[in-house]
Amino acid sequence: MPHSRRPLVASARIQGSGPATFPLSNSLPFVYSAVDYELIAAVDLGSNSFRLQVGRVVGNQIYPLDGLKESVRLAAGLTPDKMLDGASQLRATDALARFGERLRGFAPGAVRAVATNSLRVAKNAAEFLPQADAALGFPIEIIAGREEARLIYLGVAHTVPNPRLQQLVMDIGGGSTEFIIGRNFQPLQLESLYMGCVSYSLRFFPGGRVDKSSMKDAELAARRELQSIVRAYRETGWEEAVGSSGTAKAIVDLLELNGFSERGITRDGLDELRGRLIRAGDVNKLVLEGLRADRIPVLPGGLAIMSAVFKEFDLDLMAFSEGALRLGVLYDLLGRYHHDDQREATVTQFMKRYGADRRQVARVTTTALRLLHLILPESRDAEHVDAQFLVWAASLHETGISVAHSSYHKHSAYILANADMPGFSRRDQQRLARIVLGHRGKLERVALTGQDTTDWLTIFALRTAALLHRARDDNGEPPIDAGLTSTGFQLVVDAEWLAGAPLTATALDEEIRQWAAVGIELRLRRQSRDK
Repeated sequence: MPHSRRPLVASARIQGSGPATFPLSNSLPFVYSAVDYELIAAVDLGSNSFRLQVGRVVGNQIYPLDGLKESVRLAAGLTPDKMLDGASQLRATDALARFGERLRGFAPGAVRAVATNSLRVAKNAAEFLPQADAALGFPIEIIAGREEARLIYLGVAHTVPNPRLQQLVMDIGGGSTEFIIGRNFQPLQLESLYMGCVSYSLRFFPGGRVDKSSMKDAELAARRELQSIVRAYRETGWEEAVGSSGTAKAIVDLLELNGFSERGITRDGLDELRGRLIRAGDVNKLVLEGLRADRIPVLPGGLAIMSAVFKEFDLDLMAFSEGALRLGVLYDLLGRYHHDDQREATVTQFMKRYGADRRQVARVTTTALRLLHLILPESRDAEHVDAQFLVWAASLHETGISVAHSSYHKHSAYILANADMPGFSRRDQQRLARIVLGHRGKLERVALTGQDTTDWLTIFALRTAALLHRARDDNGEPPIDAGLTSTGFQLVVDAEWLAGAPLTATALDEEIRQWAAVGIELRLRRQSRDK
C-alpha cells in the first residue's frame, strides 16, 4: 500500500527541502555492541505464569537480586480457534504493568522480554503485543520453540553442578515442553513439542476431574508427541536428566515432602503421586504436603506429561535445576555485552552455510552503514538497533542465491523469516526478512505498518549500497552522499563519475520511480567536483 509523503523519522537530525552533503568515511565498524549494565532484567511471558527476574552483573556471573511471578494462564485464554480472549489479555496487561513499575529506570538495553507458546500460536498476537509492550514499557519478543529451548538450556547449564556432563534437560511449560541435550553450555539437540501443563489439564481433566481413563489418555497423547524425537535423542545420549521450571519444581516438592522420593523425581515417586491423584478423583480434593494453590489447576496435565517422558525415555531419576528460561535470557543478554552475541554467531553461521561472498558483503555493508550514518546520525552510537539490523541484513542479503539467482531477494527473505535463527526472535526475523526483501525489485512488495516505517531508512541504505556495488569490483567507495528531505531522501552524486557509469545512472533513475510508488520522494542531484 502506498504511503503518504511525510518525514520518515521524527528523530532524524537532517531534514528540510535543501540539499545535504556529508564527508565520506571508509573506516566503519561492522559489529555493534551494547554497553555494560550493573543490573539487567528478564521477563518471561509463559503460557502459565509470567515471571520477572532482576540480576546483578559481576564479571561473567549473574547474581539474582529480585523476582516476581504472576499466574496469568494465557494458555487457558486461547479459544478453540486460537484467539486470545479478552479476559486473558486483561490479566496479562495487568501483570505486565506491575512488572513495568519494578523496571522503571532500567535502560532499554538492560531488559529483555520474551513470550512463548501461547503467543506463538495466538492468531491475534500481533494486535495484542502493542498493548503488552505499552504496559511493560519495553518491547516483547515472541521467540520460536527451539530458541526457547536454547535459552532454557543456557539457564540450566549455569546452575547444574557439573555442566561438563551430557545433560537431557526437560522443561514443561503451560503450552509447550522443551527438550534439550547439551554439554558445556553448548546444546546438541533442541526441540519444542506442543504439549503443556495448562493445555493438557484443560483438554483431559476439565474441572480438575481425574480418573484412570483420562490419565491414560493424557499420557498416551504425550507419548505420541514424544515418539517424534525419542530415537534421535537416545542416539545422542545423556548422562543425567534434569527438569526445570514450575511443573518440575512442583512435582519434586510433592515427591520429597511426602516421602515418595528421597531425592529428585523418580519413577516410583511418580507412580505413587499418580495413584494418589486418581484415588482423589479431583485435583481440588488432593491433600498433600507442599501442594501450592497456584499449581493445583495444572498439576494433572503436568504429571501426565512427566510420566510419559519417564516411560518414553526410560528414565528412573530426574534432578531439578532452578535454572530456567528467564535465567537463560539474562545470560544471553550478558553474552551480548561481552561480545559473545548469539545473533552474531548465527549470522556468521548462515553466511558460511549459504556460501556468502564475503568480499561483496564487506563492500555493501561499508557503503550501507555510511549512508545510514548520513541520514540518521544517531546510528553511529554503539547500541543503535537500526545499525545492528542493517549490518545483519547486509551480511545475509544474498542468502537466497543458494536457491536460485532469479528473484534471489525473495528467497533470501523467505529463509530469514522461516529458518531457525538462534538469538533472534520472530519479530527480529520478520524485520530482517523485510529489509532484505526491499533491497531490490519492487518496493511495493514491502509491507510496512505505522510502527516499522523507520525500516525505510535501513532499506534505503541497503538498497542503494547493493545497487552501487552491482559490479562486485574493488574500485572503492562510490562518490555519493545522502540526506533526508521533508518528503523523502536525497542522493548527491559526483556528476563526472555518474556520466562514466551509464548503467548506474539508469538504475538510479529507476529508483526514483520505485520510491515514488510507495509515496516517498527520492531526489537525485548531480554535483560537479569543482563545487
